[in-house]
Amino acid sequence: MWLKREKRKTVIDLTEGPIMKGMVSFAVPLFLGQLLQQFYSMADAWVVGNFADNDAFAAVSSAGSIIFLITGFFNGIGIGGGVIISRYVGAKNEEYIKRSIHTNFLFGLLASVLSTIVGMLLVPKILVWMKVPASVLPDSKAYFGIYFAGVSTVIMYNICMSILRALGDSVRPLYYLAISSIVNVVLDLLFVAVFRWGVAGAAIATVISQGISALLCIVQMCRRKDEITRLQLREIKWHGNIMLEVIRQGLPTGIQNSVISIGNIVVQTNINSFGAFAMSGHGAYARIEGFVFLPIMSMSMTLPTFISQNLGAKKAERAKRGAFFGITFGMLMAEAVGVLCYFGSEYALRIFVDTPEAILFGRTQAKVVSLFFFLLAFSHCAAGVLRGCGKAIVPMITMLAFWCGVRILYVTQAIKIFPQYQTICWAYPLTWTLSSIVFLVFLLKSDWTNAWERQKNR
Repeated sequence: MWLKREKRKTVIDLTEGPIMKGMVSFAVPLFLGQLLQQFYSMADAWVVGNFADNDAFAAVSSAGSIIFLITGFFNGIGIGGGVIISRYVGAKNEEYIKRSIHTNFLFGLLASVLSTIVGMLLVPKILVWMKVPASVLPDSKAYFGIYFAGVSTVIMYNICMSILRALGDSVRPLYYLAISSIVNVVLDLLFVAVFRWGVAGAAIATVISQGISALLCIVQMCRRKDEITRLQLREIKWHGNIMLEVIRQGLPTGIQNSVISIGNIVVQTNINSFGAFAMSGHGAYARIEGFVFLPIMSMSMTLPTFISQNLGAKKAERAKRGAFFGITFGMLMAEAVGVLCYFGSEYALRIFVDTPEAILFGRTQAKVVSLFFFLLAFSHCAAGVLRGCGKAIVPMITMLAFWCGVRILYVTQAIKIFPQYQTICWAYPLTWTLSSIVFLVFLLKSDWTNAWERQKNR
């Protein structure tokens, strides 16, 4: 088997050994990678906020939802590709491991072209639809124009990272992300603070730094010792059956990512109606929640790989035990951080804002939301289990129904009856509770461990 021949400390076989040790060892690099991305985002905002004008800062700080609307779709499909690879790794099917790696890489190339075209054509229209202020619009167009011209670097890094993670390697993508983060900060300072290129400099720095991390991933894939898992240009071919599997497993996650981002834009619009202090307080709280989210995401990204590898190896009981540990661990970590957030939010908020009015809004949101983080963790980790067993359609429908549909309906209607900021904040615990109930029922009542076998026999 290629994994035994590889003999690399960076590769973890999740089908053998103690479950807790294997999952935590795999999740820690993911946690550190997510932590780096948070600092990466903060550095971007700090440099632009301190060395460019307010319009430039507004353009960059509001970019996340629009970028995720497009890239989240293709990255979601890439996650499905990783699940397919993990399943063949667990099944020790060397021919299909090779085919699925190269098919996923080909998908990344195609997705890069499509993301560039869609971004360049649609984003200017989206900016107008969002009623971006006239003073900010030129900077927004400049930033997005450069970003989507080089969006292939972002897509290819995520696709390659998904492939390496599916093979059991969550360490090297962390190294490459660390290098990319350092390069991004240096280039931000050079282009924005020294050359005074404003938002254009920030966008160029992002594209170059992401390009370096993507290139490092590709070089590593091309230099792997084992031929089965090595990326070879002549093997990049269209395998229709595998591409269909990738799309079938990843499309629900891609749709979910894009549609939920639309829901978040609607919620943000209602927050904006409470004024600038509400926007600042919510933005500061979102920075804090970004760090709270790290243990949740690291475990929810570990679970699909663990579940798919073990189901591929026909170890259903081990998959169940791993699912129980992963969900429980994620919930406990999330709630521990939530308690800290509940009592310490005011001090954390002062890192980002110093006006009492903004701090009040941020603290209000923390008091409403933070003690319910265990539900957020349960929903994400349960979704990870279901993606790992090939049931990606269930998390998609559940999260679209509650995190988009119910959330938008609640915010737009409840605010008319109770026109208070707390009303918007309660949208999150409410929708997390509803999705958690659905996931719990599905995990307890359905035979999810045999989902792959039923799909195979159709």
